[in-house]
Amino acid sequence: MSRNRLGDESSPYLIQHKDNPVHWWAWGPEALAEAKATGKPILLSVGYSACHWCHVMAHESFEDEVTARVMNDHFVNIKVDREERPDIDAIYMGALHRLGQQGGWPLTMFLDGDARPFWGGTYFPKHAMYGRPSFVDVLTRISDIYRKEPDKVAGNADALVASLSERTSGGDGPELTDQILREVTGRLARAVDPVHGGISGAPKFPQWSFFWLLWRGAIRYRDDQAKAAVVTTLERMSMGGIYDHLGGGFARYSVDEIWLVPHFEKMLYDNALLIDLMTEVWRETQSPLLEARVAETVAWLAREMIDENGAFTAALDADSEGEEGKFYVWSPDEIDAVLAPADAALFKETYGVTPEGNFEGHTILNRLHAKVEEHLDNDVKWEPSADDVQG
Repeated sequence: MSRNRLGDESSPYLIQHKDNPVHWWAWGPEALAEAKATGKPILLSVGYSACHWCHVMAHESFEDEVTARVMNDHFVNIKVDREERPDIDAIYMGALHRLGQQGGWPLTMFLDGDARPFWGGTYFPKHAMYGRPSFVDVLTRISDIYRKEPDKVAGNADALVASLSERTSGGDGPELTDQILREVTGRLARAVDPVHGGISGAPKFPQWSFFWLLWRGAIRYRDDQAKAAVVTTLERMSMGGIYDHLGGGFARYSVDEIWLVPHFEKMLYDNALLIDLMTEVWRETQSPLLEARVAETVAWLAREMIDENGAFTAALDADSEGEEGKFYVWSPDEIDAVLAPADAALFKETYGVTPEGNFEGHTILNRLHAKVEEHLDNDVKWEPSADDVQG
């Protein structure tokens, strides 16, 4: 008899879903055999424990009896933790990109009995909104197509698998000459927002690998434009709301182009890679701002990202007490309640705390209104306690 099988898993993310009415399987040969035996398509849902929209889709759909019944009747449902199985995530995220979609999590992919992807998306709402169909409508349509149009499904799967194969078997490729690397450095620099840093547009991710390559090119070829692109990016990030000015550490990405409003989860690997990049840039620039951010981020890692057994944890959740970003946003009254009047006035001026706020009536602390050279003179500095950080 079908049932939810996630209660015996080791992944905290999978265990979060053990009480869903969905008959979840973990990824493995048993789940794939079930798809072949039943003739049902596979619904693959990939997420991770700190992902806000993963939680939203879980609450709206995976905990809903009606939606779960549709999933159970028509699909073999597989849950994957991308932190535990980045290999699985990479394959099917690559397939989604081949479908012309931007990607992101939760990743929702539909596979045939051989685990070949034929269609997918990311977050689907319970009710049609945001220009997206309801999840049940998607499930019904996919199930109908799978049963009634097998040639269409097979064609999509063949095309996606062929495209993925081309990507992984591209041969030796062109020889990387010094001239090519110089040209690439110039092209990368021109792709960077000259005012706010980051790759132009929104949302903005720190893109460590992009800026590491650009920095190496800037130093190798004495390219001032490339150097400025990296420095501007790190400085604006360090002043923006993507950085936690109270507790330390960088959020995963910014939803806007100026680094103000973060997606609030903080990942271990993002911060480790940013520490590496900021340290390399500091070695060349001796930037006091980057020096401070490295030290503060290392202190945050040591204080909040090591568990009772001495192991590093992977992430901090975007949601706190069921509310997105609750521990990272402030109101003037909250500042006034914990600081003396003069200190509160200075804090609010320094970090842009206003009655109207900059995020859903609250304020994300930031220094975007200040010049970088003013940062160390005007920054309000203290060593927060655990209670302070929890807001």
